[in-house]
Amino acid sequence: MSVQQADPLEDVLALVGTTSRLSVRLVAGGEWALSFEPPPAVKFNAVRRGHCLLTVEGVPEPFELAEGDCFLLTRSRAFTLASGPGVRPVPAGPIFAAADGDVARVGADEDVVLIGGRFDFGERAKELLLDVLPPVIHVPGHTAEAATVRWALEQIDAELRARPLASTLVTGHLALVMLIHLLRLHLAGAGAEAASGWMAGLADPVVAPALRAMHARPAHAWTVAELAGVAAVSRSTLAARFKHVVGQGPLEYLTAWRMELAADRLRHGDDTVAMIAREVGYGSESALSSAFKRVTGASPREFRRRDLRLRHGGREPASPRESRRRTGPAGDGRP
Repeated sequence: MSVQQADPLEDVLALVGTTSRLSVRLVAGGEWALSFEPPPAVKFNAVRRGHCLLTVEGVPEPFELAEGDCFLLTRSRAFTLASGPGVRPVPAGPIFAAADGDVARVGADEDVVLIGGRFDFGERAKELLLDVLPPVIHVPGHTAEAATVRWALEQIDAELRARPLASTLVTGHLALVMLIHLLRLHLAGAGAEAASGWMAGLADPVVAPALRAMHARPAHAWTVAELAGVAAVSRSTLAARFKHVVGQGPLEYLTAWRMELAADRLRHGDDTVAMIAREVGYGSESALSSAFKRVTGASPREFRRRDLRLRHGGREPASPRESRRRTGPAGDGRP
């Protein structure tokens, strides 16, 4: 059965609104160790020269980072970077606060150079993306598969050194390229075993075709039998495999994804609930409202009003008619 298929990873990254920000470079030498507070966002670092040791709160074994290696810290956990074991760490905050231009230094030598930054996501990132990843993703840089990551890091490094026009914009986009390749490598390697939910499903040869089909056509009235045909397995095989790998049945997953799409449109658009219902596969506004309230605990209209209040600091936003009355037809403040 030939069915159009989509990319769930791309869909989720687009839905959670991924952005990136680069931090100053870290240059270190001799014996050194820096302790970092739990970061407010997903942290990444890459070793451009030398090697060091990464220790993360709650993770039993440290990670030995060699030149070219990268890591993603997907949870808000304290961590330490050090020249080796047994070195007493000092807080990283004052070191970075005293950075000279774009470089923070610890020690007198330049044995180790790291570049890093953070990825910021929208409010649904934790449930949709971060919770299905392990706390730390370590990607060795020496492998052939990591060639694109190495290229992105080299370009980021060059931009940070030379600071040409629009370098901040360029490095931000390059960091997103690196993030996507890190996630690809994670899924393609042994790290896929540590994934859960839909991300684990992407690495499963039976589940992945059904996932991609649902993401390609979320409004289609899928049945388990039809999805099983896409995956070229029996209905019972798909249902059992999907439940085991993803943690919920295929139609449960479809409903949850439709609700995510509906919630995103309610937050960021002005379409009516009836229009959104048709877009995500419900024949009427009441059918979507019933499913939406069952999943989120609020009706679509209540959800939209609550989201608007949060964006306006808890105040009820003015209606378009009220706004026109306050500002005048030209929007210049005249009555």
